[in-house]
Amino acid sequence: MPRRPRALPLPWPAKAKPELRFAKVWQDFSSVHPSNSASGCILIRFEKVTQKLMGHKLKIAGWISVGALAGALTTVSLQTVARGNMAPLPLEELQQLAAVFGIVKSDYVEPVDEKKLISEAISGMVSSLDPHSQYFDKKTFKEFSEGTSGKFVGVGIEISQEEGLVKVVSPIEGSPADRAGLKPNDLITKIDDTAVKGLTLSEAVKRMRGEPKTRVVLTIFRKAENRTFPVTIIREEIKTQSVKSKLIEPGYGWIRVSQFQERTVEDFARKIEEMYKQEPQLKGLVLDLRNDPGGLLDAAVALSAAFLPENVTVVTTNGQLEESKFTYKASPQFWRRNSSNDPITRMTKVTGGALKKVPLVVLVNEGSASASEIVAGALQDYKRATLMGSQTFGKGSVQTVRPLGPDTALKITTARYYTPSGRAIQAKGIVPEVMLDETENGNVFAALRTREADLEKHLSNGKDAEEKKDPAREKAREEALKKMEEESRKPASERRLPEFGSEKDFQLNQALNQLKGLPVKASTTLAERKVEKKED
Repeated sequence: MPRRPRALPLPWPAKAKPELRFAKVWQDFSSVHPSNSASGCILIRFEKVTQKLMGHKLKIAGWISVGALAGALTTVSLQTVARGNMAPLPLEELQQLAAVFGIVKSDYVEPVDEKKLISEAISGMVSSLDPHSQYFDKKTFKEFSEGTSGKFVGVGIEISQEEGLVKVVSPIEGSPADRAGLKPNDLITKIDDTAVKGLTLSEAVKRMRGEPKTRVVLTIFRKAENRTFPVTIIREEIKTQSVKSKLIEPGYGWIRVSQFQERTVEDFARKIEEMYKQEPQLKGLVLDLRNDPGGLLDAAVALSAAFLPENVTVVTTNGQLEESKFTYKASPQFWRRNSSNDPITRMTKVTGGALKKVPLVVLVNEGSASASEIVAGALQDYKRATLMGSQTFGKGSVQTVRPLGPDTALKITTARYYTPSGRAIQAKGIVPEVMLDETENGNVFAALRTREADLEKHLSNGKDAEEKKDPAREKAREEALKKMEEESRKPASERRLPEFGSEKDFQLNQALNQLKGLPVKASTTLAERKVEKKED
């Protein structure tokens, strides 16, 4: 069996041998940037390298001569050895790049920094690939590394970018942002006095971070209410509790996973053990993955394995590189981080294997992405659970972070995820068997929800044709926008959706009805967003 990537936290050991290079696989959930979350990052791959800058996997040899007076790039001779295959770079385009560099250097209205120009050129090249690939310069790489450690000071939101603004994918439960009332799909237009338009995600993240107990004012545009308003948030160290659980009523339990973090597997196992101790004769369980943006891949594999037969396939990855072709199975070797601690095996023994057969419903929505889609897809493929809710985000790609030097790196998409049956998750997501509205009164704003397929330059799923714009969906968006105005006139208390797991949680109540065999009020407005086949 191929060696599984080893999971390690960041920052990496100071005494790491120089001949080892980190290549970190990041579950980049739902175009989510690890802004102020404690979700951390993910899997670390160690690869032996030569003393070349890029190692034996990726070598770049170049000679660049810059004229001292003109500042023009006069000679470019580059060739790339890409994974062992000689691939000469296009000379004509390189000459144009050199010409533009020279003109900007010599003719621009004021002096420009050469290093900054080159750095921005690299950033533009990488960002043109897809929404998740990114070049890290010295500053952004440091910020990224800090974010993956899982401990830093911020406001506690998962974010992406939309129309040049920062979009809230979901606030982290219990965080300052969550307590301040921020909601998924809120747009941040200003951070303190700085307009967000024009800032990169990394720059926006930096402005939202700071020292503990310091204040930051976010200006929010809420589409659903068609209004802009300021929110003052006090920064604090983000400590997330990724697993919550309770008995809904005798015989029926609810367990919510809000992120897949380092302690998620242990916390999940402990919560299940406590639940079965309280109610040994559990008749049904609801696994709540709504607004779960993802996280650690091995945690997703472990949670899937808790419900599945031993050693079945949970998820596969596939890309150009041999190292990106991998199959993760429901076996401890794919998630266990040390030989003395396996929470899933312990939990299975304590509960007598009850979790393998208890009736199960999984709740998902548009905010369920990446690792949560892996769990949902695996349980659906094996018909182990009934999925309820709405079509998931569709973040089914793997990003690998490859250091370019001591303080710069490239985060690049290297593979796609596939469910056990071979279904592609990317840009499609997981479609539940039972579609549910958010409330008993319907889901009138469903057409406004953003998914992976809505992002510019998103990666296709590699199997189906690209999704085309649906005139019916565009019309539904217009109708939803009109209804926004009506909704915005209502008091704020009436506009806020009930908390997940509460008595007024409509979707949870429908999941409970499903487990009991009672009638379920399915959605009358939601439908699968299908991929239309292109004509030959």
